[in-house]
Amino acid sequence: MRTDPDAPFASTWWGDAWIAALEESALDPARLARGRAYARAGHVDTITVEPGRIVAYVHGSRPRPYRAELRMRTLTPEDWDRFLDAAAADPGHLVSLLARDMPHALAATADRTGARLLPGRGDLISSCTCPDRGHPCKHAAALTYQTARILDADPFALLLLRGGEERHILDELSHRNARAATQDAPRAPGGPESPAADPPPLPGVLAREALASDNRPPLPPPLPPPARPGEAPLLPSAPGAPDPAALEFLATDTAARAHAHLTKGTPPYADPDPWRDAIRLAASHPGLSGRRTFSRRFAELAHAVGHTPTALSRAAAAWRQGDEEGLAVLESAWDPPAGPFDRARGALAAAGLPRMTIDRNRLTDPTGTCQLRYGRDGYWYPYRSEPGRADWWPDGPPDVDPVGTLTGLLAT
Repeated sequence: MRTDPDAPFASTWWGDAWIAALEESALDPARLARGRAYARAGHVDTITVEPGRIVAYVHGSRPRPYRAELRMRTLTPEDWDRFLDAAAADPGHLVSLLARDMPHALAATADRTGARLLPGRGDLISSCTCPDRGHPCKHAAALTYQTARILDADPFALLLLRGGEERHILDELSHRNARAATQDAPRAPGGPESPAADPPPLPGVLAREALASDNRPPLPPPLPPPARPGEAPLLPSAPGAPDPAALEFLATDTAARAHAHLTKGTPPYADPDPWRDAIRLAASHPGLSGRRTFSRRFAELAHAVGHTPTALSRAAAAWRQGDEEGLAVLESAWDPPAGPFDRARGALAAAGLPRMTIDRNRLTDPTGTCQLRYGRDGYWYPYRSEPGRADWWPDGPPDVDPVGTLTGLLAT
């Protein structure tokens, strides 16, 4: 989620109040500062808000993003009853809410009823797959700051986080308002024994009349495909139910396939090779891949196609580096034409970089830890290994400039 780096995180009362609650409860101001920098740099992917939690992938210093999560207690049914009764009793609140607006005075009303909406000290619990155990870590802090922008656009997201579905809340407010109006309405002439008047007929056409004819209007034209695949829903865990992370993975892949089919007009990924399909699947879901530690789900995917988790992880990293060409650079060496290859060696020498040894399309530095591989697409692919192991892994995006690619590799 990239935003204007100079824009404030919040421009409404609800967004400002959310940030104030975060900064009052944080234990480490330095992590908040790093979280603000991450959020401004666009490191936070699409945010999902559901009852009791907010989740997003946040990109850090490693190629794989981290899964950051914020949890907050949902309100009980009794809390909601008190809150909705108080909101319906205030004409200003009622009119605003039914118009899908949340006045900031509603926060004080919620506090008076004991159904607090904004998080207090200790209410917002953060977690992240990164090794930092700070409260919050910089990735969770970045997610929290970006959530303020969601509340700017739709404060009802805060009610959802507290466990209140927007449609249900509006329906309950409408029922409470209608009940109050009925109780306050004047009695009809003739006293309580007078029969109630029949309600006016609702507008429309009876179903039996609409279906009596075989003539059907034409279907509307299909909507244009979206700019990018949709996000997979975040499913709750339940005893006996499938693993929600595995379902999220499959839904993400299905959305990518459907979007490619809509935009390109042909079935995507028609290659029947199970190994290549497993590579693409592993590369499409960053939560599956590792380098030395692997989830059970990832190991099962590797074993299903007859490879080790390490081999699948390496191949997935190459696919993320350059799709089909990135995988080809990993799997096979070739003899490039002398012209561009020799010019690249001359450019490296002119830049004062270490003299590289040559092996077909590969240039390796004297320490045996950095390597450039020349692809058939004219790009240089950076690789890294631990000293003395020749265990080469893709390391960063490819570039047409070998000097910039090697300089970045040596710097890290």
